[in-house]
Amino acid sequence: MLCNFDMYNITQEKEKGLSMKVVTMGEIMLRLSTPGFTRFLQTNTFDINYGGGEANVAAALAQFGFDAYFVSKLPKHEIGQAAVNSLRKFGVHSDYIVRGGERVGVYFLESGASQRASKVIYDRANAAVTTLASNELDWEEVFHDCKWFHWTGITPALGATALNTVKEACKAAKKNGVTISADLNYRAKLWSTKEAQAAMIPLMEFVDVCIANEEDAEKSLGFNAGTTNVDKGELDESGYRNMIVELKKKFGFKTVAITLRESFSASRNGWSAMLHDEKDCLTPYRSKRYDIQIVDRVGGGDSFASGLIYGLLKKDNTKDALEYAVAASCLKQTIPGDFNIVSIDEVEKLAKGSGSGRVDR
Repeated sequence: MLCNFDMYNITQEKEKGLSMKVVTMGEIMLRLSTPGFTRFLQTNTFDINYGGGEANVAAALAQFGFDAYFVSKLPKHEIGQAAVNSLRKFGVHSDYIVRGGERVGVYFLESGASQRASKVIYDRANAAVTTLASNELDWEEVFHDCKWFHWTGITPALGATALNTVKEACKAAKKNGVTISADLNYRAKLWSTKEAQAAMIPLMEFVDVCIANEEDAEKSLGFNAGTTNVDKGELDESGYRNMIVELKKKFGFKTVAITLRESFSASRNGWSAMLHDEKDCLTPYRSKRYDIQIVDRVGGGDSFASGLIYGLLKKDNTKDALEYAVAASCLKQTIPGDFNIVSIDEVEKLAKGSGSGRVDR
């Protein structure tokens, strides 16, 4: 059951004629975060949310009025059901969530502030999604009348079974003429650079739209962004331009989008992105830059991906699509939790220049 606010937003967007089927696949986890900015060693309680790369994308796309479906596997017990309910609350269809396995993956979050970095501790070994086999789903049904399929590098990193399921899903999506996007999302706690490249490079043959940051591109595909030093807030823009051109050339992507984060501190980041395609951005185009006072940066990349998918499907040109994606992800980083709970109108207002933060009366 959707809460009234979310049902209103989703209904409004569907009335604008935006409804079309999009599918994402991956893991949704139980998030236990310390209240406010307290440390793990201080807190006696945790705030509960649910989230994960592809689940976050599905939730945002549902807010934008799409028929968003999430493919995953969750236990039949109450915690698994709570994870399903968290998606349904925000309009995500759960038809393709297989029920089985023993546990829901967990991650603990300590939010940083100023010069103290945020910390994440994972407890996700043997989560139900790691046992999701390709033959547990009817891929023809999953991709019937589907316009877009999105996955991230997190899912194939969960093990051999997950990697094979991603590959089979990509094959089925291609067979059905579905556009495929992949956010490289390298996670050092899940696999090594060597393991990542061995798995990810072959999967790129299926990908139409590649999304990454500088670390993802280097660790997953072996490309670097010149002398960029994100931790010092120093971006080598020419390095990014060269990298994005080479990525597109090497793998034949239709579109490549790279997020550019300048981490001045845990509380303040510069945020922009660059896009290269053969339609409107024959040379790499850099978006507007936002100076963000961070509330919760978890899910920032996922909100960019969902904004880009929306933009590429609905905007007249890819520059506008990129501006929409960057504005959407800017707003997400001001919202607690993994999901980007914003409307199209809010994103458009920011993308068109209204970033004052004045009360909307």
